[in-house]
Amino acid sequence: MELMEKIRVSEQRSPKIFLSGSIRGGRQLLETYRLMCDTLKKAGAEVLSWHVADPELENAESKMTEGEIYARDMSLLVKSDALVAEVTIPSTGVGYEICRALVQGIPVLCLHRQDAAVSAMVLGNPDPLLEVRAYPNEAILVKNINEFIEIL
Repeated sequence: MELMEKIRVSEQRSPKIFLSGSIRGGRQLLETYRLMCDTLKKAGAEVLSWHVADPELENAESKMTEGEIYARDMSLLVKSDALVAEVTIPSTGVGYEICRALVQGIPVLCLHRQDAAVSAMVLGNPDPLLEVRAYPNEAILVKNINEFIEIL
């Protein structure tokens, strides 16, 4: 997305954000996902995939087929102005969503704990639409999200 397009998006409406985080790979960072979702909302964004931060997600998804989950997530992704991903916990699904977003020209912010062993496929990706930031604490996590939203 070009800068002028980003400016028009932010002038017209709240940016639509796809929040991505590990689900089947492990829900250890659920509270972090909830903080990210709340931070995005406070920054004026509309979080399309708020279900990632829902503590009842696994129960809800157990009633869905894999095809339904895929269709839901891909339909939300194409409506998004940006993707914000927590990549501390390795997740095939998160990696897939990041790749799809980049292919579609959607800006991506990847966040991870400072001590995480993040995939080289994320860290080494030179795509100008991809930004990767480490955070040592929640305050820096929130700061990183707010800075990203400001430029949309």
